[in-house]
Amino acid sequence: MASPSQTSIPATTRTVTISYSDLQDKSMDLSEKIEEGFGPSGLGILSVTDVPGYSTLRRNLLLLSPRLANLPKEVKMELEDPHSRYNFGWSHGKEKLESGKLDMLKGSFYANPILDTPTTDAYLIERYPSYCGSNIWPDAALPELEIAFKALGQMMHDVGLMLAHHCDHYVTNFLCALSQLVSRVMKMDEDEGLEKILRRSRCPKGRLLYYFPTEQSNDNISMSSWCGWHTDHGSLTGLACGMFMRDAVEVPCPDSAAGLYVRTRTDQIVKVVYGEDEIAYQIGETAEILSSGYLCATPHCVRAPRGQEASRLERSTFALFMQPDWEEKLKFPEEVHIHKELISSSGPLTFGEYTEKLLDKYYHLRT
Repeated sequence: MASPSQTSIPATTRTVTISYSDLQDKSMDLSEKIEEGFGPSGLGILSVTDVPGYSTLRRNLLLLSPRLANLPKEVKMELEDPHSRYNFGWSHGKEKLESGKLDMLKGSFYANPILDTPTTDAYLIERYPSYCGSNIWPDAALPELEIAFKALGQMMHDVGLMLAHHCDHYVTNFLCALSQLVSRVMKMDEDEGLEKILRRSRCPKGRLLYYFPTEQSNDNISMSSWCGWHTDHGSLTGLACGMFMRDAVEVPCPDSAAGLYVRTRTDQIVKVVYGEDEIAYQIGETAEILSSGYLCATPHCVRAPRGQEASRLERSTFALFMQPDWEEKLKFPEEVHIHKELISSSGPLTFGEYTEKLLDKYYHLRT
């Protein structure tokens, strides 16, 4: 996907926000806010404010990111899991950028914050290693990591489930209104709601990211320099606002043009901002499929800071990918515009099978 020119600075938009207290109230109708953030005309993102204790948990984990990245090489090698395609434990230099080059700018640590061992079934572990594998913690080298990772991941998972409840209410309202227009009953089965699907899933995945400091001024970098254009294929992605540091001291981002960019349905590029004490959530492709398109995923990327002030700058952040269980059968709507070629005519796909097809399409790692 082509990037716009570096000289043009896209408009900056604040996320739609929902307070934690409103989110807790299951009887409250938040459909207008859900539609504004996640609907067909939205940016596919909104943020939750005033989550009790979140700021402390965010800070506790992000400050561990540089310590993890600077562990001895042999220790980090023990944390790698090639069988899972490096989707558990430490990963550095294994992923490719849009240019096709290996990404040496950042390292990642992946773990399931809810279940250390989601299954002991050897067949499933072999079939779906990126979901069914077990967590790998640096128990001796950095024991604080497991505690901090699980605390933040579980909190973001709980808040995500609350948000999923209100997403279901929004979709139900939409279907009820549509039923009246077309004079036939259209409804979402109780077990097909986003909240139920995510609540019974055994494979949420957290990703702690660390961007290594460089001596370069980065004046000629592209818009997608830190993370290439993509659309999440899961259901909900929780995002912690990134923390910038220089020489182990927290500093503000030195470039106002750096950050998260979204491509809208009308093909506009928009820079999206949210507060460091807020949890942002983005809609993924699977949520769009399951909601028959009423919740909309959008392509996005992350731009690195530019200029002399960006040299020796390091960044930590955390993402939580909430997705269906690998055995969850996906019910595709009649009209699908996302990956139509992957949908089987012989019957429904499980989320695990759908993921395999996506990996085959983009990475050609399996035949």
